[in-house]
Amino acid sequence: MNILHFSAECYPLAKVGGLADVVGALPSYQNSLGISASVIMPYYNTKVVQDLKTKTIFEEVVAIGKNLVSFTIQSVPKKKFGFPIYLVKIDGLTDRENVYGYDDDHLRFIGYQIAALNWIIKEDIKTDLVHVHDHHTGLVPFMMGYCNDFKSLKNIPTVLTIHNAQYQGQFGYDQFDLIPNFNQENVGLLDWYSSINPLAAAVKCVWRVTTVSPSYMEEMTIHANGLEGLLAHEKAKCIGILNGIDWKTWNPETDSLIPKNYDAAKVQTGKKASKKALCGEFKLDIKKPLFVFIGRLVWEKGADLLPDIFRQVLLADKNEGNFLVLGSGNTEIESQLEALSKEFAGTFNNHTGYNEALSHRMYAGADFLLMPSRVEPCGLNQMYSMRYGTIPIVNNIGGLKDTIIDIDEKDGFGIKHEEVSVVAVGNAIFKAQALFNEQDKFKKTRKKIMKIDHSWNHSVKQYIALYKSLIQLKNGQ
Repeated sequence: MNILHFSAECYPLAKVGGLADVVGALPSYQNSLGISASVIMPYYNTKVVQDLKTKTIFEEVVAIGKNLVSFTIQSVPKKKFGFPIYLVKIDGLTDRENVYGYDDDHLRFIGYQIAALNWIIKEDIKTDLVHVHDHHTGLVPFMMGYCNDFKSLKNIPTVLTIHNAQYQGQFGYDQFDLIPNFNQENVGLLDWYSSINPLAAAVKCVWRVTTVSPSYMEEMTIHANGLEGLLAHEKAKCIGILNGIDWKTWNPETDSLIPKNYDAAKVQTGKKASKKALCGEFKLDIKKPLFVFIGRLVWEKGADLLPDIFRQVLLADKNEGNFLVLGSGNTEIESQLEALSKEFAGTFNNHTGYNEALSHRMYAGADFLLMPSRVEPCGLNQMYSMRYGTIPIVNNIGGLKDTIIDIDEKDGFGIKHEEVSVVAVGNAIFKAQALFNEQDKFKKTRKKIMKIDHSWNHSVKQYIALYKSLIQLKNGQ
């Protein structure tokens, strides 16, 4: 079975969020079970990509709107990441330093999708199923099914995974000519609220829709940034499959990025060494419970409330903790956190930006992880934290709801709050501090969460079963 994944991100070549971690791990696990899975993504002009010894395997000229552009397909050595990766390089379009953030992002990703499909057609790439991820690849199923140039791909089954329905890639009909020629009777498949909406088009055109947790699939019919009605209408072809994490990358027994390796049996000594190094690096008190936040400083993550949450807790008479933040995003939030690090030196610190190595040290050195997300389709950070014996504090939504059981419930091991507010998150932090003071219970909980299997081993089998059912459907079985 040959599976081709289309994605804008794939760790470690390009990472902005959890999409990269999923696409960087899922194909590897699929290959380990005998599936031939590969990834095709845009070529970005980053040091990581530049350092790869890629090979040009295809060159062509293609029309993107009214312009003819040349592109190449670069292959990455399979042994480098455990599965084949192909990079679509369009000079001046995909080969930029950042993954997102340009005014012509819609043009960049349309170009990438058209070029990739041209490569598949011209080189007769054998693919049993195409799996697209999020809106950046959402026009692929439409083009395969309805565009004249790609009609030979019409009968190949397609799967869409929605990692975050808040972002849909809409653009106006003034850019309509970017779409390759198709029968205009099918224009409604592209339309949603009087714009061309790649994510909506994918939902309409794919054979199956998946999302990254069962609870998020249910939530999207209520809150999906305007797609609620469409997803409710297409419910029969939708399924939620919980993400996993790569246990080879996120493994405290072998992680070269942390001060001392450990397993569940040695969690106390291992985390003590990691916490000592982390607190020393950021001038925090090792005797106090250490709370960390790792992620984008955006509204969806509840980050807009972080400065007020930290201030409330740090000024409270009953506060016994210290706090460390790693993230970037909203510049106002960044400034407020920087001011807090000066005002509360010794109990609060932050690092603005993205730092993969530091995130590993924080998962290993922290006692608790904060995830006050308003939107969390699956969430990977809570799984990473548990792998390293760090207890998650989460809002009870999406994948957080599916993966965390509150400490007060039967077999519980985490801390949940039911709303995202300064008071609710603050009370959850105080609850965590009380747990920290019950050292026997705290230590048992750390060992317990390290043994919970959130690897891809289970979820990958669900994806393979889905693929097989669609291929059988295609073959009339």
